[in-house]
Amino acid sequence: MENNFNFNKPIIMGILNVTPDSFSDGGAYPSTKSAVDRALIMIEQGAKIIDIGGESTKPGSDRVSPIEQKRRIVDVISQLKKIIPDGIMVSVDTTSAEVAEAAIDLGVEMINDVSGGTDDKKMMPLVAKTDSYYCIMHMQGNPKTMQENPSYTNATLEIKNFLVNQAKKVMEMGLAKEKIILDPGIGFGKKTEHNLEILKNLNEFSSLGFYTLLGASRKRLFSEISGQNNPEDRISGTCATSALGVMANINIFRVHDVWQNKQAIDIAYNIKMG
Repeated sequence: MENNFNFNKPIIMGILNVTPDSFSDGGAYPSTKSAVDRALIMIEQGAKIIDIGGESTKPGSDRVSPIEQKRRIVDVISQLKKIIPDGIMVSVDTTSAEVAEAAIDLGVEMINDVSGGTDDKKMMPLVAKTDSYYCIMHMQGNPKTMQENPSYTNATLEIKNFLVNQAKKVMEMGLAKEKIILDPGIGFGKKTEHNLEILKNLNEFSSLGFYTLLGASRKRLFSEISGQNNPEDRISGTCATSALGVMANINIFRVHDVWQNKQAIDIAYNIKMG
């Protein structure tokens, strides 16, 4: 497909975790075929990007080696790329340049880096050299410890400053501004009050001059507000944030439940543009 994606309308990124331990769908796709089948279902339901992850980043999770991440994702990527419809992008969720390079070699167009380029100093030069889309996310700490006691003086300002600074670094290495996506990182080193502040101020992130991504799908935030402890019971809460994001000019919505969020996004978009 052409290397420039159309962000004029809100885009859904479908989550495909090929991990045994992700917080919501860990172990759901134990074979390459089951993972590819799930990707095709999400595409049929309206996802324009499939985000494949081989390392869980849920609170308290341990790191997964690049070798193991590659073992989990390479066959899924290669099989999916053989049959994926035109106009659909494949993304890989990793903080490792080694994993990212293997994915890019297989035709992956986007790297979704939850460390925002802080985990592996080779990541930014790699995405700049390969002209890949690069999602820079904010996370305070690391997945193992990030929820122990996150604190901010001004969460919105601190997160904005981090994202813009990291974007400037990779632009200085040669990556075009149009290839950068900023994600404030709901649930990554944030308490409920911080997540709510971010969601209230989404327009401050979308007005920074970069494409933006919201990843609130099935997060613990909804449990803390509504008492729904099963992640699969948090779809309505996710849809509420997706509608909110549309009104705040967010470009990409990273979700587990594609058709439900697409309905919320389409309705919100038509209200906004009507």
